[in-house]
Amino acid sequence: MSPLNSYFLQGSPSEQRLVQDLINEQLKMYGQDVLYMPRRIVGENSVIKEITASKFDDSYRIEAYLMNTDGFSGNGELLTKFGIRNSDEINLVISKERYDDFIIPLLKLWPEGDRKTALRPQEGDLIWLPLDESLFEIKYVEGKKPFYQLQQLYVYELRCERFEYEDEIIDVPNIDETGIEVNESLKEFGNIYNIQMVGSAATTATATVGFASTDPTSKSVQYIDLINDGFGYTSAPTVSISTAPTGGSNATAVAIMTSRSANQRFAIDKVLITNPGFGYTLPPTVTFSGGGGSGGIATAVINTGVLGVIGITTGGVGYTTTPQVFIDRIFIPSSVGVSSNINNAQAEAILNSNGVVVAVRYSNAGAGYTFTPNIEFTNPTSDTFGDYEYNEVVTGTRTGTTGYVKDWDYTNRVLKLAIVDGTFARGESIVGAAASYKVSTVETNQFLDEYASNDDIESEADSFLDFNQSNPFGEY
Repeated sequence: MSPLNSYFLQGSPSEQRLVQDLINEQLKMYGQDVLYMPRRIVGENSVIKEITASKFDDSYRIEAYLMNTDGFSGNGELLTKFGIRNSDEINLVISKERYDDFIIPLLKLWPEGDRKTALRPQEGDLIWLPLDESLFEIKYVEGKKPFYQLQQLYVYELRCERFEYEDEIIDVPNIDETGIEVNESLKEFGNIYNIQMVGSAATTATATVGFASTDPTSKSVQYIDLINDGFGYTSAPTVSISTAPTGGSNATAVAIMTSRSANQRFAIDKVLITNPGFGYTLPPTVTFSGGGGSGGIATAVINTGVLGVIGITTGGVGYTTTPQVFIDRIFIPSSVGVSSNINNAQAEAILNSNGVVVAVRYSNAGAGYTFTPNIEFTNPTSDTFGDYEYNEVVTGTRTGTTGYVKDWDYTNRVLKLAIVDGTFARGESIVGAAASYKVSTVETNQFLDEYASNDDIESEADSFLDFNQSNPFGEY
């Protein structure tokens, strides 16, 4: 539309260009470089369009003028029931032209849906202020101040408040001029899971064994022969072995179950000896009780030269499957007419959730041994290696739980995660792009905030409040 007065344009393109150039020059002279971090939308509520998850993985350097002259505005540090909350505020001015020319074209390359609009700075975007080495969130964008000088708008005023972390994903590649990484300052924000990993290299378990009795003529339980596996068990029944004669030691054993039908009823698969005992003159009676089923029948076979309880020297590290156990075999000449396979000891290892061998049980405790044999275990397959990367998504192999890496201490094998969507199980491996370690212990709900002082306040209160009284705030 042509102007009514052709002699006075109230803002020609050349005049508007001059004002914009002057503003840009002043911002470069009196302002400072900040990192503008646009919010990428990860999750959005389909009903009320609330953004449920955000990610900040890009940053753009731009000149900004800090309008605050007497320090931060806002309410400063406030004492709340959750601790001390910092509510510092700042006002920044950036060039509209600089934003339009250098940031908008890059934001338009984002996939559709990752951002609401790229036409102006958005509330919820972040500003990294190198001067204070702190992060601020844009709460309001004033785009019409000054109001249409020469019929044009030249700057954006960003009204910002100290950023309060709420499980956002922050992974900024840029580094500010002081050499301090933005990511480094954000590692201790939010709900952090401290996970102690199994950190040493995989090692093989070791064990030793002696004889069940020092008397070579004393008989012990060599193996238990299962005659009838029973039916209807819902859990493993208790195995009872009749008492050894006076001066002897009672044998003990456990039942190992196997599924027999689709309705989760079980039968007895085998009976393993945990202690062969000694001093038996006749085969002891074996009975089964409990477990919700019936019909299990077994007999004990006794012999001399039987091996005793296997003692675990080291349980090893890094086992993902139960290792095989090898016990030195005895040689029996074929002329004797006794199969050496019956007399050679055989055993099975018991593995805990951390991949450590905790016990060994006999399926056959052997017979006729005149020497203490060596015990060997198969080597573990190591699945502990590498380093986790900041903000990469790692996954638990057993539970499928995921989380974002906030920090990885290789020396102490401590992994810190945020935005965890489940519960990690002890003993499972947490796998990243180039790392895998096993979980030893997990500490949850470790909310870390540099301004939170509720723990300190509570500790100080305990020093002068006596809660042994019925009313610590009164005289009685």
